[in-house]
Amino acid sequence: MFVGITNTPRDYAWGSRTAIAELFGYPPPGAREAELWLGTHPGSPARLTAGSGTLAELTTLPFLLKVLAAQTPLSLQAHPTTAQAIAGFDRENAAGIPLDAPSRNYKDASHKPELIFALQDGFRALCGFRPVEQTRAVLSRLGSVASPLLDRLPDDSALSSAFEWLISGGPAVSSLVSAVSAGATSVPGIEFEAVRVLAAAYPGDPGIVISLLLNVVELRRGEVLYLPAGNIHAYLNGLGVELMAASDNVLRGGLTPKHVDVPELLRVLDFSPVAVPYLEPTSGGPGVSVYRPDVPDFELVHVFGDDLDVQLELPGAAIALCVGGAVALTGSGAPYELDRGLAVYLDPAETSVRVTGAGELFVATPGVAAPVTST
Repeated sequence: MFVGITNTPRDYAWGSRTAIAELFGYPPPGAREAELWLGTHPGSPARLTAGSGTLAELTTLPFLLKVLAAQTPLSLQAHPTTAQAIAGFDRENAAGIPLDAPSRNYKDASHKPELIFALQDGFRALCGFRPVEQTRAVLSRLGSVASPLLDRLPDDSALSSAFEWLISGGPAVSSLVSAVSAGATSVPGIEFEAVRVLAAAYPGDPGIVISLLLNVVELRRGEVLYLPAGNIHAYLNGLGVELMAASDNVLRGGLTPKHVDVPELLRVLDFSPVAVPYLEPTSGGPGVSVYRPDVPDFELVHVFGDDLDVQLELPGAAIALCVGGAVALTGSGAPYELDRGLAVYLDPAETSVRVTGAGELFVATPGVAAPVTST
């Protein structure tokens, strides 16, 4: 069974006024459109195109597919492991904190790993702590301005204490943030471009300096990042397809007016230095790439071409979203036409689906999908 679904983009303050509309080919509405949610998460369940119901009334999915359009930076954030989420959710329930309270950290008992597929060149993000040796080289370009932080970063083992000092704030941190913000105006490089963007959006925020501890990346179209539990990250700008576990657990670390729980964030963060966490695809044949992270909740299949004829073997219920051209999906019944901007839910009985046409399609499925074959 194929079931048409849709939703209204969420109007977060950092969203773009044009990007999602231009992607799907409708007139910009004037309001900001930040995230289009396609899934069963209670925060914004997808609506059925036929009738007045929601997809959540038909099923529950372990993943949430989104289109994300960031005009300005999102908050610095990290997500918990499953064990941390269960413990935190139970703890806050026992304390009687309402689910919609601004001070609530855990909205559910699930982890929230995620991946982002850049739909355009120039998608920029902060993603994980870089090795301190590299950070020291970056900071040295600021001269004596950076000395208070350099003195706290002799090696990788000092990352957690330096981060805690920065995020806890205080007069010394405020002075450093002001000095770095001013000093970065004349220093070239993507790291200092990020500082300038963050200083303009969130003047005085410790996250401005924290960004210099992190990997900064500019994605080309088609590149993918995978952000597991504990990875501190922030999207700075760009348009992408995001896929994650169906959770809303976010521990924020600055660059936001929202609640920041420093002790809980410190418990969740992984301070191990990492390279830029690219997720490389496996091939499913001509025109098909499969992105498989190390979790069972989700994987992303990307289908793209001018003369498509591929067979997708799906492990369970799926969501397909067409972002360009037009394709036809053929399963157990009549073909289902998907034009640009349209989405469909595929129930678990549709284990083998043929894709034909000329366009670009994203298919979100549970993890460990069966092989994808071309015909």
